[in-house]
Amino acid sequence: MKEKINKNKIAIVLIQLLKDAKKDAFREVIKELMPYDIAEQYNELPVKHRPLFLEYLDVPQLTSLLRHLTRDEQLQVLRILKPVRSVELLELMKNDDLAFLLSGLKDSQIEKLITQMKHEESVIVRRILAYPEKSAGRKMSDRYVWIDKKYTIEQAIEKLKHFSELAEYLNYLYVIDEHKKLVGVVSYRDLLLADSKTTVDEIMTKNIVSVDVYTKQQEVAKLIARHDFVSIPVVIEDNTLVGIITVDDVLDIIMREADEDIEMLLASGKAIDFKTKPLVAAYRRLPWLILLLFIGLVSGSIIAKFEATLEAVVALAFFMPMIAGMTGNTGTQSLAVVVRGLVTEDLNTKQAIKLIFRELIVGIIIGITCAIIISVIAYVWQGSLVLGLVVGSSLLITLIIGTIAGTVIPLILHKFKVDPAVASGPLITTINDILSLLIYFGIATMFISRLM
Repeated sequence: MKEKINKNKIAIVLIQLLKDAKKDAFREVIKELMPYDIAEQYNELPVKHRPLFLEYLDVPQLTSLLRHLTRDEQLQVLRILKPVRSVELLELMKNDDLAFLLSGLKDSQIEKLITQMKHEESVIVRRILAYPEKSAGRKMSDRYVWIDKKYTIEQAIEKLKHFSELAEYLNYLYVIDEHKKLVGVVSYRDLLLADSKTTVDEIMTKNIVSVDVYTKQQEVAKLIARHDFVSIPVVIEDNTLVGIITVDDVLDIIMREADEDIEMLLASGKAIDFKTKPLVAAYRRLPWLILLLFIGLVSGSIIAKFEATLEAVVALAFFMPMIAGMTGNTGTQSLAVVVRGLVTEDLNTKQAIKLIFRELIVGIIIGITCAIIISVIAYVWQGSLVLGLVVGSSLLITLIIGTIAGTVIPLILHKFKVDPAVASGPLITTINDILSLLIYFGIATMFISRLM
């Protein structure tokens, strides 16, 4: 609560300083804030004060600010800034962040911005943008320190000191040969402990884990997590070193992938957060929900088909929502397990079969447990053993089917190179609703003479 009050006080102070056009005082306050806090203050600021807020920030502060904004918010900042400052800002941004930002613009807008940048910067950005989206090439940075394998330790340390500002991390130095091929890696610790006259190729690690520029970003994240790397080198076909991907880049990848998966699971397909306007949020949710609405009409036709069964045994209607709901819930649980597993594991056919078999056993255990409980409830409530058996057996079968559906559907999609998150919760729930009602009323109709 105290932190919230302090932020509110800072916001009030900043707005007053902007109103009074007190640039120096404004900068003194901003200087004490972390980049994330500056971004938070900017987002909370009334729109009319934002241009002056941005004008009072220096270019390094603007660069830090952008790292904590969404792409839409970043583009809004570029539209507010004067062209000269926009170009300065773009040149200071990390190349991978810049590529991500520019990919949200039209080709003509990208070209207009790039042509105003320094030649060497524009060449690098064009090269990164040429790689497929979500590839390692799009996320790599050229801000690292490389050393020749013939360097002495003393020469390597001198180069490291000279280029320290360009290097994002000092943990590793990448070793190349005369053809710029990656041949080894040296840690900063190794340099400190080695004799100054020793050559780099004597102490470097030759067993290197690297990724190709076309490697998927998800795979890069797995490698860094698996080996506890701080960064990983990126190479082209002939093993020429062209960039690195750092652990903070991987965090961006993981967060972005998680957001996309959540959007798919919720069947919204696009980002919706606390700041999204009601009309926009509704527009993004409606397409899937309208589709599911029409699919859901099938459920209504199933109930209509078994109307005679319902009229004969009204008690069946009481258990209908529970059967459908439980089936959808188990399907969504299995879906979440599979989607998470596909992100963290390299799944092969043998593992997929093992997973399906495990989920089948899980479905049977859950089904038997829930079936026994609901059978007892139905018998005690209605005094009918047959009703208890109908409801219990229906729930057992539908829970097993729901669990398997939630497992198999995303695996099939993954097999066909489709993002398994598109097997969204609402879709699986709707399909399971239809199946559960068919099974429930089918079994009830078979035993209708004993239920009456």
